[in-house]
Amino acid sequence: MSGTLISSEIAEPYAQALMSVAQQNGLTEQFGNTCREIESLMEESQDFSDFIANPVANPEAKKAVLRQVFGDANPYFINFLMLLIDKRRIVFLKEIAAQFTDLLRKLNQVVLAEVTSAKDLNDGQKQALVERVKGITEARDVELKITIDPELIGGVIIKVGSKIIDASVRGQLRRIGMSLSSVA
Repeated sequence: MSGTLISSEIAEPYAQALMSVAQQNGLTEQFGNTCREIESLMEESQDFSDFIANPVANPEAKKAVLRQVFGDANPYFINFLMLLIDKRRIVFLKEIAAQFTDLLRKLNQVVLAEVTSAKDLNDGQKQALVERVKGITEARDVELKITIDPELIGGVIIKVGSKIIDASVRGQLRRIGMSLSSVA
């Protein structure tokens, strides 16, 4: 079994428990925002991620850091973080936050569209992408996660779940090359 699969299996029950608490107390969106902050922080700060994942770091030091970083979060959420430290599951924090965000998307009928673009997209282009993905998925709303890759030359690649739409110049050139090689 891969490490990711094991992480996912451990993270899922914790994310579901957090969702249960959030739903009981009407805090789903607030917890969702905090989980997005966690994911963002852990992607941006390798030092923070390494500290949280370090099994020999003092648990009380981890608690102090998390209280300082997320001190304005809901007390239920802070208690949840402290529980993760006590149960030595804090190493799965990023996965738990990601799973919670996925659960929240399902609850709200929102899909995640991972968009890779050759350059920054303006608001009109983003809105057009949202509308196109809504049409494809019949979701109520769409959350865009945009990555810039200048090697695409132009256009975009859209990934929604397991479906990929390659509307990039690089993809079009690759398809033309493949059709030309099959003719020759």
